[in-house]
Amino acid sequence: MTETRLTEKTAGIRDVAARAGVSQTTVSHVLNATPHTRVSEETAARVRAAAEELGYRPNRLARGLRTQASEMIGLLTEEIATTPHAGRIILGAQEEASRHNLTLAIINSELNPDPEVPPVQVQAFLDRQVDGIIYATVYHDEIVAPENLSSRPAVLIGARDSTGILPAVVPDERAGATAVVEMLVARGHRRIAFAASAEDVPATRGRLRGYLEAMSAAGLPTEGLVAEGSSDARGGYAAANALLDAAPTALFCYNDRMAMGAYRAAGDRGLSIPGDLSVVGFDDQAPIPESLFPPLTTVALPHYEMGAWAVDALYAVVSGSGERAASVPPTLLPCPLVERESVAAPRA
Repeated sequence: MTETRLTEKTAGIRDVAARAGVSQTTVSHVLNATPHTRVSEETAARVRAAAEELGYRPNRLARGLRTQASEMIGLLTEEIATTPHAGRIILGAQEEASRHNLTLAIINSELNPDPEVPPVQVQAFLDRQVDGIIYATVYHDEIVAPENLSSRPAVLIGARDSTGILPAVVPDERAGATAVVEMLVARGHRRIAFAASAEDVPATRGRLRGYLEAMSAAGLPTEGLVAEGSSDARGGYAAANALLDAAPTALFCYNDRMAMGAYRAAGDRGLSIPGDLSVVGFDDQAPIPESLFPPLTTVALPHYEMGAWAVDALYAVVSGSGERAASVPPTLLPCPLVERESVAAPRA
């Protein structure tokens, strides 16, 4: 039997230097993007071309031992991995990490009932010497961050730190709701109802506040035009039935699931959408908006953008281009309006 051997040699930094006609130090400076070094763009391009031709890949383990940087960041998700929106957060974080030549490691965790006990998942990241940690939670007002989280640069997604130390990013629910009302007013609607959630969470309060402020700014009434329900199709059906007695021309629903119930309530009364009643949701939760007939106009939550923001904020700290742990309010990211076919001007 003939013995098969691997004869292909992995290219090293010495091979790249020889191909580019430069020193190994220059290759290291170029491929590691070492700051404050003087390498011409022509030389840098030649080095990168040589590395590409030879299929050179840097030894990250060796470089990590030398620089004490793992080029890895950890994403700890607190129960969000089971929600419909988690994929967009992870995708945004992953693509932004790749842009910075970082590796993203992900661990999903259950809610920690005792903030005095640091979760073992954070320690797992620390044991692997990650350069920073993203802590993504179900949307809370604030959380008590695990004590061991502070031993690395860290940022929060979906909550604010009770101490105000950790940078955080959340959706601008209030502005998203304001945009809905302003769009409906521009279409000619004057009786705009709101099917609110009965759950006391930041999204509920932010969306209701945005609705009320925008209605007030437009000089429009809200009395009798707000009803609460559970944040699902059944709750939307019940809230819509209560509101349709007030003869609104447009119905703004707390989320897309409540909008599903509103469609059913309108149908039961023989009302067409959008001919008799315009309906708007919130969340842009696939596949709901595109599955309804007509497709639902809604507001998208910036999950992808929040994941990318978190990685970018961490990279600024670990690369030395930003400062760590500035005590600032959470960053608010816009919630864009996604217009489909469920909105029209009211009938004369």
